[in-house]
Amino acid sequence: MNGIEISKQGYTYNYYLLMILIFKRISILLLLVVNWGLVFAQDQDSTSINYPDSIQKPVLFFNDTLFFIANKIGPFTPSERAQNFSNKLDLLLETEVFDTTLLSTTQDDIAIEIWHGEMILGSVTKEDASYFEKDQSVLAQEYLEAIKESYRRNHEDRSLIQIITRTGMLIGVILVVVLLVYLINKGINKTIDFILSKWHKYFKGIKIKDFELLSAEREESLLKSLMRIVKIILIIILLYLTLPIIFSIFPATKNLAGLLLGYITNPLKSIINSFLQYIPYMFMIIVVVVITYYIGQFVNFISGEIGRGNLSIPGFYPEWAKPTFNLIKIIIYAFAFIVIFPYLPGSDSPAFQGVSVFLGLLISLGSSSAISNIIAGLVIIYMRAFKIGDRVKIGDTTGDVIEKTMLVTRLRTIKNEEVTIPNSAILNGNTINYTVEENSSGLILHSTVTIGYDVPWRKVHELLIGAALKVDTIIKEPKPFVLQTSLNDFYVSYQINAYTIETKKAAKSYSDLHASIQDAFTEAGVEIMSPHYRANREGNDLTIPPKYIPEETPPTEPTTPPAPSNPENMEIKPSDAGEEPEDSTYS
Repeated sequence: MNGIEISKQGYTYNYYLLMILIFKRISILLLLVVNWGLVFAQDQDSTSINYPDSIQKPVLFFNDTLFFIANKIGPFTPSERAQNFSNKLDLLLETEVFDTTLLSTTQDDIAIEIWHGEMILGSVTKEDASYFEKDQSVLAQEYLEAIKESYRRNHEDRSLIQIITRTGMLIGVILVVVLLVYLINKGINKTIDFILSKWHKYFKGIKIKDFELLSAEREESLLKSLMRIVKIILIIILLYLTLPIIFSIFPATKNLAGLLLGYITNPLKSIINSFLQYIPYMFMIIVVVVITYYIGQFVNFISGEIGRGNLSIPGFYPEWAKPTFNLIKIIIYAFAFIVIFPYLPGSDSPAFQGVSVFLGLLISLGSSSAISNIIAGLVIIYMRAFKIGDRVKIGDTTGDVIEKTMLVTRLRTIKNEEVTIPNSAILNGNTINYTVEENSSGLILHSTVTIGYDVPWRKVHELLIGAALKVDTIIKEPKPFVLQTSLNDFYVSYQINAYTIETKKAAKSYSDLHASIQDAFTEAGVEIMSPHYRANREGNDLTIPPKYIPEETPPTEPTTPPAPSNPENMEIKPSDAGEEPEDSTYS
C-alpha cells in the first residue's frame, strides 16, 4: 500500500504509520463532502450564509460600528482582533494625530495590512474575505472607507467640544496661577510684617568691635530684600511649572510640555541617581574624616599636656610642643586628603585635575618668599633664640617679642612702636636676647667714660663702682667692676660694668647710671674728659660746676692773653696761677 511493506521485524512501526495514512485520507474525504454541501446550498439560496452572530465582533470608532471580525489569526481570537483595532483608533484620536491621508494598505502572502502612518491598525486575511464572500482587497478598501466616513461624520462635533474643554481648562489653570501668585505675594508681605513686629527687638545691627557693619535699619532693609528675592524665585518656579501644564492641554504643544519638564526633571534625576551612587563613597569619606578628627584631638591633648608641663619628654622643650604637633596635624590632614581625594565627586575628570595642577603651580610660584619665611619660622622655633616676652635686638630694632608666627615676628619697642620682621630676615641676621634666665647672674650694663691721666685710676674705679651701686636697678652681687679699655693720647677710657636682672628697664637703668656717674665725679672734683673737652687753662673756668668750687680760691680778674695755637686739640691742664678762664667749649 503506497509502497509500504509490512514485515515481521517492523510490524509495530509500520502499523502505526498505516493508521495515520488512513486517517488522513478519511479527513480529506469528509472535507470534500462538506465543500460539496456548501456549494449545493449556495446554488439553492442566493443570500450569503454567515456564521452565527455570536462569533462576529465589532470594530468601534466614535461609538460607531465600522465592521465585524469573525476569524482569528494565530492565537488572537476575533474579539481580541476587534478590540486591538478599536484601541488603536481611539489612541490616534486621543493623541489627535489621526489623519485620513495617512491611511494605507500593504499586501503580502498572508494578509492585507491596514496602516496609519507607521502604525498597523489591523489586517484582512483570506479567511476574512472568504467569510464575507468578498475579494480580499475589496474588503480591505471597505474597511478604510468605513474608518474615513466615521471620522468625517464625527470629527467636527468632537473637535468643537474638545476646543471648548481645553479652553476652559486653560482659563482654569490661568486663574489658579493668578490666585497662587497673589497668595505668594500676600504671604511674603505678611511674613515680613510678622517678623519685624515679633522680633523687632533682635534687630540691633552687626558690629565688629567699634565698626558698625550693619545698622538696625539696614538689617531690616536687608531682610525685606531677601524676602522679595525669595518671592520672585517662587513666582518664577510657579510660572515655569505652569507652562508644561498649559502646553499639555493642546496636542500641538505637548512636545514642548515634555521638553520644559525635562529641563527640570532630567537634572533632578541625574542628581538623585548620582547621589544614590555616591552614597558608598560618602560613607568612606565620613569614616576617614571622623578618624582624622579624633586623631587630631588626641594630638591636641598631648600638645597641651606637654605645653603645660604635665608631660615631659627628655630633650623636648615645652615651647616646641605647639609647632611640632601642628606639623604632625598637617601631615595627618594631608594624608587624609590623599585618601579622600579619589572619592570626591569629579576627581577623575580632566577639568578637576587640570584646575588642581593649575592651583598647585600658582601656589608654588607665588609663595616662594612665604615658604622661606615659614621654614625660617620653624628653624627659629627649634633654635630657641627667643620666646614671647623676651627683650631682644634684631638688626637695628630693640623691643619685646609680642607675637611669633610662621611668617613674621612682631616686636614692641620701648617707644611703644610695633615692628614686624620677616622670619627669613631674622634667620639671616643677628639676634641679641637681653632677657636673662632665672638662674643667671643678670645682664651686664656697661658705659665708658674718659678721664685725664692726672686722676689716679684707683680713684676713678672707686667713683664708678660707687656711682653704679647707687642705682636701684643694679644688683649688689655680683659686684660692679671697671675695665680700662684703652690708654689714649690725652685720656684713659674706663668702662663700668654692672649687673641687673630688670632687663626691660635697661634704658632707664642706663640713664640713672649716667646721672649717678656725673654726680659722683662732680662731687669728687674730677673732670670727665668725655666725649672731648678742650680747655685753655690760661684763666679758663674749670669743668666742675661753680657750686663745687672751694670758696677760699676766689676767681681772679680775667685777662685776655692771645689764644695759643693748639692744632692737635691737646689737653691743657689748669695753671697754678689761678688766672680767670678765657674760653671753654664742648665738642
